[in-house]
Amino acid sequence: MKKLALALSVVATMSSPVMAEGNAEAGKTKAIVCSACHGVDGNSMIDMYPKLAGQHPSYLEKQLKEFRSAMQTGGKEGRMDPIMGGMAVALSDEDIADLAAFYASQKLVVADVADVPEAGEALYKGGDMARGITSCIACHGPDAKGMEAAGFPSLAGQHANYIKIQLNKFRDTNRHNDLNGMMQDVSKKLSDADIEALSKYISSIK
Repeated sequence: MKKLALALSVVATMSSPVMAEGNAEAGKTKAIVCSACHGVDGNSMIDMYPKLAGQHPSYLEKQLKEFRSAMQTGGKEGRMDPIMGGMAVALSDEDIADLAAFYASQKLVVADVADVPEAGEALYKGGDMARGITSCIACHGPDAKGMEAAGFPSLAGQHANYIKIQLNKFRDTNRHNDLNGMMQDVSKKLSDADIEALSKYISSIK
């Protein structure tokens, strides 16, 4: 809760995210190599890879730069991923800005999700104060579109499996590029059943 309050206090002083101005048309050409995993328009058909369409450009820039940084520092900084690190290490800041602009300009496709768990909705909207779990809605919003100025990504319609993978990585501290360790702090309190339910609910939000 203290980490959330600190992050939100920082947000209150921010007017807009700091990022380069990307060229979406240039990014479209550069994204051809990304299409095998993320789809031609950023709507990945493989559920272990994220949908990028409609994501905040500043968030996409941050992740690409941190994949690159991890490769350049041997994992001491940034976000380590063998596939994305290899893809990002040769990208310039301009490339990254262009790719982010392209994917942000694309329309997210949200699939219908059967059997949406009520437990997932309850956790997302209300958390579980008895276990010290903050609601997801506090940072990602009621429509799961996130807050760009704060660096909180849009989650709506994301693949449930991808969300599940990332929550497990945060919980196991294999991913640690979250603001003030907030996602690690929340996810370490989640059970496997919680993560399953949350992932399915979030993927159903349109």
